[in-house]
Amino acid sequence: MIYTIIALVLLVADQVVKYLVRTGIDLGQSIPFIPHLLDLTFVRNTGAAFSMLEEHTWILILISAVVVVVVAVLTARKVFQGWLGLTAAMLVMCGGIGNLIDRVVLGYVTDMFQTTFMNFAVFNLADCYITVGVVLLFIYVLFFYPEPQKKEVDPHADCDLPGDGT
Repeated sequence: MIYTIIALVLLVADQVVKYLVRTGIDLGQSIPFIPHLLDLTFVRNTGAAFSMLEEHTWILILISAVVVVVVAVLTARKVFQGWLGLTAAMLVMCGGIGNLIDRVVLGYVTDMFQTTFMNFAVFNLADCYITVGVVLLFIYVLFFYPEPQKKEVDPHADCDLPGDGT
């Protein structure tokens, strides 16, 4: 239940920040946010990271929806366990839903964080959730995913061997 509450808070934060950027910053305008590190720049992204698949929003909607559903089903089936697995799944789902809302409602994703110390794609909170979630998911799968339980097999359990006469 706590993961659901956290996911809802993160999702609301993502949508509120995007709304504030759309209503408070002109398209393409940059405002210093963290000097020499990060600006707020309103960008309408019709593609994925670095504008890949630009103008193919329907493909990104389909991919996002499938990823969110798959992660939700795997979570419900308890594939992701413990705080690390559940946090990773929650972040990936939350970020996917945040960007999915934008794509379905607006036809584009609202991006706003632009690094000023290097040339990098403009991104948003949902992108941060997805990135951190995927990194945590890799760590979880590589180091903490429980190994399948091996059944102890009695080699003589189902054998009908002839008795020794005793």
